[in-house]
Amino acid sequence: MKITKLSLGLLLLVGLTLAGCSSSKESANKNNPEATKLTVFTTIYPLQDFAKKIGGDLVDVESIYPPNVDAHSFEPSTKDMMKLAEADLFIYSGAGIEGFAEKAEQALKNEKVMIVKATENVDMIESSHDHSHEGDDAHSEEEHHDEEAAHSEEEHHDEEAAHSDEEHHDEEAAHSEEEHHDEEAAHSEEEHHDEEAAHSEEEHHEEEAAHSEEEHHDEENTNSDEEHHDKNLDPHVWLDPILSIKLASYIKDSLIELMPDHEQEFEHNFAQLEQDLKELDNEFKNVIDLAENKHLLVAHEAYGYWSNRYGIIQIAVNGLSPTQEPSQRELTKLIEEAKEHDLKYIAFEQNVSSRVAEMIQREIGAETVTLYNLESISAQDMENQEDYFSLMRKNLQTLEKVLN
Repeated sequence: MKITKLSLGLLLLVGLTLAGCSSSKESANKNNPEATKLTVFTTIYPLQDFAKKIGGDLVDVESIYPPNVDAHSFEPSTKDMMKLAEADLFIYSGAGIEGFAEKAEQALKNEKVMIVKATENVDMIESSHDHSHEGDDAHSEEEHHDEEAAHSEEEHHDEEAAHSDEEHHDEEAAHSEEEHHDEEAAHSEEEHHDEEAAHSEEEHHEEEAAHSEEEHHDEENTNSDEEHHDKNLDPHVWLDPILSIKLASYIKDSLIELMPDHEQEFEHNFAQLEQDLKELDNEFKNVIDLAENKHLLVAHEAYGYWSNRYGIIQIAVNGLSPTQEPSQRELTKLIEEAKEHDLKYIAFEQNVSSRVAEMIQREIGAETVTLYNLESISAQDMENQEDYFSLMRKNLQTLEKVLN
């Protein structure tokens, strides 16, 4: 997810105002040499909870996210950035869900705050969703292959970008007896025309019409680390208890680096957290192994790690980001699939709404249930002193109901 122009302007402004933060922070530490707590900020809720559990009384931990926010669309305010600059430690997942994080890291590079990417060296899975919802990729692979079988690349280019007599002539020429030769020549000529007259569509044509290895290589190299969603990597790593151990381990190592005198305490707390996560993993295995139906209809494709580890078959309405909605054809397929498997429930989330999912729910007459994606936590859950484990066990109760 790319950072918005507004966010870039905000971060540039923050870069100017952060200059005095380091000196004021050092002054505060000198004035209070007995201070024994680290100030820690995180993004997604599990990182906040794990940091609290490992750090104990030695840390003050807060998420930069407000209650119940959609992590995919959150952008920090200037006040948020000032808080990060004053912190000892900032932990973000780095899985592509925090569109602002890498730019924020650049803005904070001259500050004293330690910045930790918790998914470093964690193998993320690719989307299991067979629907592509982003921009020009809004057609499924099946549709794409149908188009390729019915039309040549030159015809596809003419249909999308050209209505002139010259391009119409090219389309007719591409059906001559020497079609293969003409198609290659027309493709080269039209690509030159596209560069001069339609720069706004250049990227689309490279993706849809380019055949050479050189063009494919160039297209891959233009992708930055901020475009994890474009690469269909699932950022919801924390919903896998075993992978969460890796996230917690990075947090533990960071705390030890900042407070080496308390290494033993951090190691002890981490060991307890690791044991709890392994127990939670066993609970998930037991519930899902006994499930009568492994199909799970969800509003948001956040549960691929449950599919990967436990064998759940996730049927998602929206993509990795809740803004990725299905096409009409994909919508029809979703409804047919839900009816085929006699799915009587559809899972919504506490921080995300979906009108398309609501329409499917009415169409198939399904009952609604709630799953916690744990990107953030609601104010009510905070008041009720819920944590990662209590919310994950609520998810387990929901799965037990839905899958049986």
